[in-house]
Amino acid sequence: MDNLTKLHGKNAIVTGASRPGGIGAAVCRAFAAEGANVFFTHLVDYDQRMYADATEAEWPERFAEELRQSGVRVEHKRLDLAVPGSGVSLLEEVRNAVGIPTILVNNATYSVDADFRQLTEALIDAHCAVNMRGTFMLSAEFARMLEFEMGANADLAAAGGRIINLTSGQGKGPMPGNLAYAATKGAISVFTESLASELAPLRITVNAVDPGPTDTGWMSDEVKEAMLPQFPMGRIGLPEDAARLIAFLASDDSRWITGQIIHSRGGF
Repeated sequence: MDNLTKLHGKNAIVTGASRPGGIGAAVCRAFAAEGANVFFTHLVDYDQRMYADATEAEWPERFAEELRQSGVRVEHKRLDLAVPGSGVSLLEEVRNAVGIPTILVNNATYSVDADFRQLTEALIDAHCAVNMRGTFMLSAEFARMLEFEMGANADLAAAGGRIINLTSGQGKGPMPGNLAYAATKGAISVFTESLASELAPLRITVNAVDPGPTDTGWMSDEVKEAMLPQFPMGRIGLPEDAARLIAFLASDDSRWITGQIIHSRGGF
């Protein structure tokens, strides 16, 4: 049982869990299966604008019920990280709903394809608001909250915390046609490495995961056919592949790993 519940009793935040087949949902399922209480955020209306397989507004509560079948506490809320102060309000709500969170997964992202001809100031600002400011501030507020709580709780101080960011392979090669997204997600890698150094004395690890091209519902059959030869393991990545790695990074087994950008992409 210990191998199946390595996150037992821990409280985790997962942002950007708005679709059944997304990485955020897969991470929530992995966490619940390993005993963590989960608070996930969603922005279904964004997904409905961006993805053909987006779900209806009632899905988050049905998903929460699914997770609760694992015997853990699960709550959720609609959250737009582009709104200033959203991180502070989220942390307060999580504390009241499931307890002090010690795991944060920054999965929420904003992405609109744009090459140099299409790039505008508004597009840059929209990407920066979520991918950079939203991720940076939620991580900082999470760390400040944990630092304060650790001052009065020796067990919490000994256990530390986990911040896990999602990147998309920036630094592995160019991403033409997606300039604002590539640049702002690349900034997350740099932020991860520097924040990890600052938080190491608090035993809060900070790592990032690049899952590579992942079949979360956005790939057409033509895209899959074109990409498959680039995967030497013979298949395209699945959300569960990323979720297994993130669950490991959230566990005590990963306590000596920090400041890493892990390219988990099946050899792509």
